[in-house]
Amino acid sequence: MPIQNKILESIRCLLLSYLLTIVLLLLLAFLVFQCNLSSGIVNVIIVCIYIVTCFLGGFRLGKKVEERRFLWGLILGLCYIALLILVSAIANHGIQLFSTSNITAILLCLGGGMLGGMVS
Repeated sequence: MPIQNKILESIRCLLLSYLLTIVLLLLLAFLVFQCNLSSGIVNVIIVCIYIVTCFLGGFRLGKKVEERRFLWGLILGLCYIALLILVSAIANHGIQLFSTSNITAILLCLGGGMLGGMVS
C-alpha cells in the first residue's frame, strides 16, 4: 500500500476514533446526569474511553495497512492525544502538559493505539 493511502487511512481511522469518543462521552454525560456519578469515577471512565477508542482505531488501521501495524497504531494514538491536547489547550487557555494525569493519559493512548495495531 502506498504511503499516501496509509496516511489517508490513518486520517479515516482517527476520525472514526473521535466519532466513537464523542458518542461514548455523550453516553457518559447522560449517565452522570441520571446516576450522579462522582468526579473520580467520571475521570476513570473518560481515560478508559480514550484507551478503548485508540485501541479500536489502531486495530482498524492495522487491518488496513498490513505492515508495521504496531507503528501505525502508535502513530494513531499519538495523533489522537495530540489533537485532544490541542483542543483542550484552546478551550482552557493553556494546559499543564506534564501533570501526572496528563502523562498517564498520553502513555495509555499511545499504548492503546499500539496494542490495537499489534492485535490486528
